[in-house]
Amino acid sequence: MSEDEKVGAHGADAGTGGAQEAGGPAFAGGAREADAAAGGAQDAERRRAKEPLSVSRRSLLIGAGGTAALLGLGALRYAGHNPLVRPPGGQDESHLVSACIRCEKCYEACPRGVIVPAHVEDGLLGMRSPALSFDDGWCDFCAQENGGVPLCVATCPTEALALPEGAVAQSTVLGLAVIDEAQCLAFRDTGCRYCYDACVEAGFDAIELSTEGANPQPHVIEDKCVGCGACESVCVSLKAGSIASGATKRAVVVRPLETLE
Repeated sequence: MSEDEKVGAHGADAGTGGAQEAGGPAFAGGAREADAAAGGAQDAERRRAKEPLSVSRRSLLIGAGGTAALLGLGALRYAGHNPLVRPPGGQDESHLVSACIRCEKCYEACPRGVIVPAHVEDGLLGMRSPALSFDDGWCDFCAQENGGVPLCVATCPTEALALPEGAVAQSTVLGLAVIDEAQCLAFRDTGCRYCYDACVEAGFDAIELSTEGANPQPHVIEDKCVGCGACESVCVSLKAGSIASGATKRAVVVRPLETLE
């Protein structure tokens, strides 16, 4: 190698060494700082893992408010705590609530439109399970539509609604009609007998009329009543002006047997 080449190589080595000396400490310092930051983050994470879970005041108030609202609606009650009049085959409350998948097939199948979903205030576990409402109709076991075999039972996919073999309308007690004499128009001497006529037409003869006075008064024959709802569906006590003032239910209402014991 010539003298000039040796001098050039020596200069290049010197330049490289200078660059390493100038940049080395800076790079090393940056790496140390990065390692320190990573270590600090890991220490903080470990401390958080050991500390108890903290709940903000806002979250606590929201949770407490939601719970209070549910309690106000009765949503935390057990479904069976508030008995309901159930469709045919649903008289075993615990079986119905546990087997029902809320598919709503029974609502759709009912030709009289008397099957409705239970509300949250009736119990959280039973919410949207089938119940009977006699506001605009009554249950005749689908006598006209399916020969006395309830369509709600026939369409239930889980047998949440299930009748014993040979069960008919006359042998299946859904509930019991109860007359509130304080609201019943017949006991106000207005001559009403809608519930009696409806029961006779339904074929149960579970309501009789007293023979005293000019306006006979209806009385339920408990041994004959099956809770079909024919009487409740025709009661006009809530439509009779001032006589029904303050009333929230009709004068004759079908009630679950559990509430009468």
